[in-house]
Amino acid sequence: MHRDIATPVRTKEILDKYGFSFKKSLGQNFLIDPNILHKIVSFSGLTEKSGAIEIGPGVGALTEHLARNSGKVVAFEIDQRLLPVLEDTLSPYDNVKVIHQDILEADVAGVIEEEFAGMEHIAVVANLPYYVTTPILMKLLEDRLPIDSFTVMMQKEVADRISAKPGTKEYGSLSIAIEYYTEAQTVMIVPKTVFMPQPNVASAVVHLKRRSAPPVTVKNEDFLFRVTRGSFVQRRKTILNNLQTSLPDGKERKAEIVDALAAAGIDSGRRGETLTLEEFGRLADELYPAFG
Repeated sequence: MHRDIATPVRTKEILDKYGFSFKKSLGQNFLIDPNILHKIVSFSGLTEKSGAIEIGPGVGALTEHLARNSGKVVAFEIDQRLLPVLEDTLSPYDNVKVIHQDILEADVAGVIEEEFAGMEHIAVVANLPYYVTTPILMKLLEDRLPIDSFTVMMQKEVADRISAKPGTKEYGSLSIAIEYYTEAQTVMIVPKTVFMPQPNVASAVVHLKRRSAPPVTVKNEDFLFRVTRGSFVQRRKTILNNLQTSLPDGKERKAEIVDALAAAGIDSGRRGETLTLEEFGRLADELYPAFG
């Protein structure tokens, strides 16, 4: 067994060897605690029949744990300076492929098809760059990729928004989109001390299990998300006020919005944060003929 990358001493050795300096703009915080990595991998449920996708492998700390526990790992790394480091640290593992690309621009469907043929389970397991956590998750969910689960580290504040329930201050359009596509659970809170350098914020690991079908059926999915986003433009305003601002010609067409709210059984004086996914589904369907 090779020495774990994820220890303070070994990580510092690797960084010194390559003269690597952290780029704040890329949100680079490397994990230096093997116990945390064991836990992340165990939550992900990987087997030798699993294909694992990692985003932002850094120096390979989590990557090697994924390599030991899955059939194949594909890691997307945006920072060119880390490619030689990863080639070195991951040299003991022949089931890892590193792709030098921004995951937001990658043809992930093509990569899955090419790299994970014959795999029974595909999972995203990653310590996500905190500044693009939400865009990455939404792209991977909205692109209808054959990904069964996500076990991802993120800022605790974003994890709270992901698993928030209606009526709480964390609840918003992200909570609704995540609930639409997945069953979400925060499985672990992670202290700052297990990172190098230490981030300024607390972190959490969230496990998202892809639903076989959304819990609500709507006429148009994109429109549902337009309505939910529009309902939170100004959190303190009523749903009616927000929809007047966010829908085309909403101010002039107030009566149509009021009628749609009534038809959906929603009081126009409520705030967006009090509506459930089911209520948003009904509302979107009532608004769609006029505003879709």
